Amino acid sequence: MSRWDYDVAVIGGGVVGCAAARELSRYELSVCLLEKTEDVCSGTSKANSAIVHAGFDAVPGTRKAEFNVKGNEMMGDLAKDLDIPFKRNGSLVLCFAEEDRDGLQMLYDRGIANGVKDLKILEKNQVLELEPHVSDQVVAALYAPTGGIVCPFELTIAMAENACENGVEFKRNTGVRSIEKLEDGYRLVTESGELTAHYVVNAAGVYSDEIHNMVSEKKLHNTPRKGDYCLLDQAAGGYVSHTIFQLPGKYGKGILVSPTIHGNLLLGPTAVDVEDKENTATTAKELSDVISKSAVSVKGIPYNQVITSFSGVRAHEDGDDFVIGEAEDAEGFFDAAGIESPGLTSAPAIGVYLAEQIAAKASAERKKNFISTRKGIPRLNHMSFEERAELIRKRPEYGTIVCRCEGISEGEIMDAVHRPVGAVSMDGVKRRTRQGMGRCQGGFCTPKAMEIIARELGCAMEDICKNQPGSELLVKNGGMEA
Repeated sequence: MSRWDYDVAVIGGGVVGCAAARELSRYELSVCLLEKTEDVCSGTSKANSAIVHAGFDAVPGTRKAEFNVKGNEMMGDLAKDLDIPFKRNGSLVLCFAEEDRDGLQMLYDRGIANGVKDLKILEKNQVLELEPHVSDQVVAALYAPTGGIVCPFELTIAMAENACENGVEFKRNTGVRSIEKLEDGYRLVTESGELTAHYVVNAAGVYSDEIHNMVSEKKLHNTPRKGDYCLLDQAAGGYVSHTIFQLPGKYGKGILVSPTIHGNLLLGPTAVDVEDKENTATTAKELSDVISKSAVSVKGIPYNQVITSFSGVRAHEDGDDFVIGEAEDAEGFFDAAGIESPGLTSAPAIGVYLAEQIAAKASAERKKNFISTRKGIPRLNHMSFEERAELIRKRPEYGTIVCRCEGISEGEIMDAVHRPVGAVSMDGVKRRTRQGMGRCQGGFCTPKAMEIIARELGCAMEDICKNQPGSELLVKNGGMEA
């Protein structure tokens, strides 16, 4: 019997942590994943641009460049294996002045050095032929056909479900308070008790510096960098077909305009350094910046079709690069720290790298019975009439539509609760099914969805939270619900 509770403890249930957990589950290792909130995909991974970057932006030789290109190349096969939507819609980086062509050429040269395929510099007429709504001020653009779009929720959750099916134990509402170095392993003190692990993976997002600094004298420092977004209704989703960037500046790739994988139109993000790692409040100024700066790239955007705005915080490490691999002075402690853009794209490749490093160190054999595929929740909106009828015949609950905006049925909400690493909150159901993501933003379907979740979890409706405990939607006041 092992002296450790687990061979590997992964800290953080975002896209990188879930990628690492899935790849570790390929080996004969006991693995747990610790997530401080009630669900996976609750931090940076839930509020980002949903872009699969081609890989032309990162400086050659950096970890960002290495893992971006590798992750991009993996995404197509991964999406097929995990039954999630993914599209290589291509990206355009717009140049608006002749004197800025050198910047466009620099991006092209970087992309070639990084191994990005099929890059081209297009002239104005070629750009407008591809995207008629692009600003008439454009003079040229970098075209990267390998760029893509994906759903960050579905990618993260799919990897978590697949990891769980392959034996990874998920511990939610289990934030790590402290880590103690042992002779050849670690003791982790969490909100739910203590556990020991031979190896640790630090994938704690904006908190990855704090986790790293618990065990290493070589300190890291993350600056929380907040970005606001506007999301437009699906009626505006076809306004552009490519992901439209502006030439990047000091704080990132600027305001983008992009279709989403589910047919909406996304604008953003801003880039504002903040002190509070939990500061995800949108501001009028930042949203105004999103509107004004997106108009520089694309003319006539139908802003009257904005249905929601949101904000996310990413981790900008002082070294301006990903920190990946075993800490120099903490054997068995593996970092995936300072993960900002292109973190979503890079996550699958980071997961492979960390798992291979740990498996080699542990002399772990590959499993012969690893399950590489996963089937997603049936989507009524993606089915033919005949397929719908057959599903409803077998499972009548799929015939009751709860969310009219997105066409989400009672059966889909039930499945979201009962799947591996199932939803236990309103946001958990929302990310798995898109219930409440449509034009009315849950204004009509929330009460019915709450009823279904409470019934399936066997709890009272006033126990249902929006996300973490403490965010209950109903309260009792003197014995009466309010």
